Amino acid sequence: MRFHSVLPEGRPIRLREETRLFAWESLQGKYGDEVMAFGGVHMDDVPDFGLLSKQEQYDLALIKIASEAPIRICPHEAVSGAATCGLAVKHFVPAMYNGEPLWVSVSHMTLGFDRVLYEGMDAIEAKINNAYASSPDNPELKGMGNAIRAMRIWHKRYIAALGCTRPDIAEILSRVPFQPALNFYEAVQSLWFTFAFTRLCGNWSGIGRIDEMLGPYLEQDIKRGLQTPESAREILASFFIKGCEWIQSKPEIYGGDAQHYQNIVLAGVDKNGNEITNTVTYLVLEIVEELGISDFPIAVRVNAKTPKALLIKMAEVIRHGGGVVAVYNESLIIGALADNGYTLEEARCFANDGCWEVIMPGKTRFSYVPFDALQLLLENTLRLSNDPACYENIDELYDAFLKAMENKIAEIYTNMTIHFTGGGPDIPWVWRTDTDGKYDWLWPPMVPCSAVSLFSEGCLASGRSYLHGGSTYVMVSPHIGGAPDVGNSLFAIQKLVFEERKVTFPQLMQILQDNWEGNEELRQYALNKYDYFGNDNDEADVFTTRILNDFADIVLRYKGKCPVQFPPGVSTFGRQIEWAPYRAAVPFGRKRGEILSGNLSPTPSTDTQGATAVIKSYCKANHRKLSNGSALDLKLHPSAVTGKNGVHALISLVEGFVALGGFFMQTDMMDAEILRLAQEHPEDYKTLSVRISGWNARFVTLDKTWQKMIIERTAQRTV
Repeated sequence: MRFHSVLPEGRPIRLREETRLFAWESLQGKYGDEVMAFGGVHMDDVPDFGLLSKQEQYDLALIKIASEAPIRICPHEAVSGAATCGLAVKHFVPAMYNGEPLWVSVSHMTLGFDRVLYEGMDAIEAKINNAYASSPDNPELKGMGNAIRAMRIWHKRYIAALGCTRPDIAEILSRVPFQPALNFYEAVQSLWFTFAFTRLCGNWSGIGRIDEMLGPYLEQDIKRGLQTPESAREILASFFIKGCEWIQSKPEIYGGDAQHYQNIVLAGVDKNGNEITNTVTYLVLEIVEELGISDFPIAVRVNAKTPKALLIKMAEVIRHGGGVVAVYNESLIIGALADNGYTLEEARCFANDGCWEVIMPGKTRFSYVPFDALQLLLENTLRLSNDPACYENIDELYDAFLKAMENKIAEIYTNMTIHFTGGGPDIPWVWRTDTDGKYDWLWPPMVPCSAVSLFSEGCLASGRSYLHGGSTYVMVSPHIGGAPDVGNSLFAIQKLVFEERKVTFPQLMQILQDNWEGNEELRQYALNKYDYFGNDNDEADVFTTRILNDFADIVLRYKGKCPVQFPPGVSTFGRQIEWAPYRAAVPFGRKRGEILSGNLSPTPSTDTQGATAVIKSYCKANHRKLSNGSALDLKLHPSAVTGKNGVHALISLVEGFVALGGFFMQTDMMDAEILRLAQEHPEDYKTLSVRISGWNARFVTLDKTWQKMIIERTAQRTV
């Protein structure tokens, strides 16, 4: 059939042909195009809608979305439910008033879907009703009840539609998600329908530890003879194929599609310390390998006891490219979380926020504040836009940079207290009058989000929304970006000015202000003479390592000073593109406006000693202190991972990364020449996926600037 030429070649074929056809249709944008045809519901016909409170407006909007969103049942699906509102794809609650969307939706979270599987929505609704009976004036409790009411309306519409076309699925769906799942099929359907409902309402949630949730159901069914791995693979494949339902045949070109934060975490230990790797773990990897689905970025929790078979399967999937599978160093992260005050049992349950930042799934409201450390050096410390500074030695320069970083973190903290309290830093919280001794903030009003609060632990007990301090944990993480570029700059100044005395400090500042014009020989010397961060050169790596450790220490000074968690993290998430036009030339030879390092990876073309050296440089920092996450983007050429030797080489890199104390590593196999061909002939490479940061995107949906960044980080460049 025709679809065989579109799905990835050279991969194992395990799924039925009709399932592969379903995947082809979804990946080519058939269902995404249908979604975009219906933007959302219009609230203009609701009497006095503009006079209602935001919560009342939201409640009515959810009911209308559930009542009017198109029902879609695909011919070969095994599970049902579809988020069919185009505004949801654009990160809005799909409801409009006076021609405009009413609210942005919520992302950067992983909701507590496990509770739905084990308890069922009926039990959750009963708890809400009991709480509401005790607090009948609480609009959030009423809103959560109305969110379940909307879910029931949507559920009944699907039961009715399936009864005519797919009675087999209707029977499965008749119990879940309102009753606890009793078997694997029900568990998959329950998880998908609940997840799809949150997406229908516009929200972008991660899925979390899918093998921990579904694995016990499958193991039980296999023992009882109700399922085989082969039959379970078909059911689970439908979950992943339907997760591609927002792909469009002609998407908007910008930062890439497939960025809906539906990340999955696999393997690792449970809260009791027992390894959870199971049949579902392997089925997930097999499905994304066969179908080339990149819309569910996967992070595998790896520890010293990770089964060898899982490492092999991971490596086999990684070497296909697309950046679909990344690695968490489980033991280090659990230790970091325990250092931050989580119990050991809770720390073992970590997942991510739908990207790669570490949180407690179903319990955490997360946000982060990125800043450009290179700008702190170039503008605040060297003052290249004004009258440049002059320093007598590298220690004096570093102390000035450190002070600038301290001021930046203080600014982030102060702004955070103002944002959450609606007041100021002098009165960041008030004490409760109850007997538990806990304090709380004067939380300002936020947009309504009952469809999120419903699945976030703490909201029911507190009677507050996810965005209003209701979840168990509220986290704001300062994220440093550009640290390798700062480290390289300091190293170049140390060598050029203070050791080799090629130029004086004022001369170098003038050269940078002039964008290296008239000093090409010196620029080439700075570019090519030294081994910068990423080459396992202690002399160079010490600067980046020191910056990261000092950054973490500065942030950790604020630990426990307020109700919001304030852990340090490292990221750029592509912001190196946004930052580039505002950056001056740098001391290590790059000119003004160049795109430099991403996340905690070497500056493009500076890593010349191979992947092992990159990992060693990265791991010199104390990543246990960077508890929100520090991502390493590792690029490998496909020729380096062919055959059994290639698989073993990848496993060795993963094991070395864990042993050396890395935090998070996302590896991509890509040939820069293939990427250039995709630029020239996008119609031939529609499903070519690349890892961006915590997410994947089809390369042809990236704009030229993003594509250029990916190509430059993939290929060594001669300057």
